[in-house]
Amino acid sequence: MQRVKKDPYAALRIKEFNIFLIIRFVLIFGWSMQFIIIEWQVYSITKNPLSLGMIGLMEVIPAVSMALFAGHIVDQKEKRNLFALCIGLFSIISLGLFLLTWPTIVSDWSTKTVLYSIYGLVFFGGFLRAFFSPTVFSLIALIVPKKLYPNAATWSSSTWQMASVLGPAFAGFSILWIGVHWSLSIVFFLVIFSFGLVFLIRKKPILNPKIGEPIFQSLKEGIQFVYKTKAIFGAITLDMVSVLFGGAVALLPIYAQDILKVGPQGFGALRAAPAIGAFLTMFITAYIPISKNAGKKLLFAIFGFGVCIIVFGLSTIFWVSLLALFFSGVTDGISMVIRQTILQLKTPDHMRGRVSSVNSMFVGSSNELGAFESGFTAKLMGTVTAVVFGGTMTLITVITTGIVSPSFRALDLRKDLEEHEKEESLI
Repeated sequence: MQRVKKDPYAALRIKEFNIFLIIRFVLIFGWSMQFIIIEWQVYSITKNPLSLGMIGLMEVIPAVSMALFAGHIVDQKEKRNLFALCIGLFSIISLGLFLLTWPTIVSDWSTKTVLYSIYGLVFFGGFLRAFFSPTVFSLIALIVPKKLYPNAATWSSSTWQMASVLGPAFAGFSILWIGVHWSLSIVFFLVIFSFGLVFLIRKKPILNPKIGEPIFQSLKEGIQFVYKTKAIFGAITLDMVSVLFGGAVALLPIYAQDILKVGPQGFGALRAAPAIGAFLTMFITAYIPISKNAGKKLLFAIFGFGVCIIVFGLSTIFWVSLLALFFSGVTDGISMVIRQTILQLKTPDHMRGRVSSVNSMFVGSSNELGAFESGFTAKLMGTVTAVVFGGTMTLITVITTGIVSPSFRALDLRKDLEEHEKEESLI
C-alpha cells in the first residue's frame, strides 16, 4: 500500500490507461477547439451577441435533460463499445460543421439556414455530451485498480485541464492561419484518430446485476444513492456552488477593458492564469497524497477559491488580479482531484453511470448557469459587486457545509483505499 502511494506514475504504468488519456486529451482538445471556432463563425455571420448565448443554450438543454437517462443506459451497456459509439457520433457532428462552413454552402445558403443548421448540430452535441461524462467516468474505474483511483483521477483531470486550455488557444491561431473551414477539418481528423485508438482498449464486463431494470426505478435508485451518500452529495454540492457563484471568468472582458485597462494581451494572460494554476497543482498532487483528511482539504480548497475570487473582484492592480486568478486555479485544481477521487471511491461499480450523470447534470450545467449568473448580477449590481457577491456566496456555502455536516468535515479516504486493496488481493 505504502509503495503504491509513493509512486506518482502508478496509473501511467497501465497501458490501457495511457491509451485512454491520449483519447481523452484528443477529444477534449478537439471539442474545445470546435466550440471556439463555431463561436467565431456564428458571430461573423450574425454580428449579434445573443447568437453566442444561443450556442451555449442549445448545448446545455439536451445535456441536462438527458443526463439521468444517459446514466441509466451507461450502467446497462458495455462501456468500451459505448465510448466508441459516442466518438463515432461526435465525428458526424464534426463532419457536419466542416461541411456547413464550406465556402460554396456559406455563399449559396441563407444566413438563417446555415445558422439553424449549426444550432441543430450543437444541440445534437449536447445530447451526446450527456452520454460522454458517465461513460468516461465508468470506463476509468474498469481500466485501473481501485487502489489507484486517486492517482488516476489526478492524471485524468490534468489531461482534461491541459486539453481544455490548449484547444481554444490553438483554435485562435488556426482560424488566423487557415480559416474556419479548414480548422474544422483538423477537429474532424482528431476525432477519427481517437475513434481508431479506442479499439486498443479491451471490452469491459458489465457489472450491473440489474440488467433490464425499469428505467424510472433505476433513476430513482441513483438519485437516492447520491442524496443518502453524504460524501458524494457534499462534493457535488460544493462543486456546483463554486462553479455557479465563482464564474468571474465570464466577466474577464469587462475587467480587461474597463477596470484594469490591459487590452487584449492582458485579457489573454488573465484568461490563462486559472488554467495554468489548476494544471500545475494537479500535476503536483500526483506526488502528494490527498486521501488523508480529504473532507477538510476539500473545504479549505474551495474556501481559498472563494477568497481568490473576492480578491480578484476588488483588485484594480493587474499583477494582483493575475495572482488571484492563478491561485483560484490552484485551489480549484486541488478540489477537482479530491472530488473526482471521492466519486470514484464511494460509487459502486453498478451505479457509476447514474452517479456521474447526476454530477454532470448539476455541475456541468453550472458552467453555463454560472456565466449567466455573473452577467445578470453584474447588470443588476455592478461588475465588482457581482464578483465579490459570488465569492462571498462560495465562502458562506463552505462554512455552512463544514458546520452542518461534521461527517463530511471528518471524511478520510484512506480506509476506502485499504478496503479496495484488500478486495483486489482476494480476487
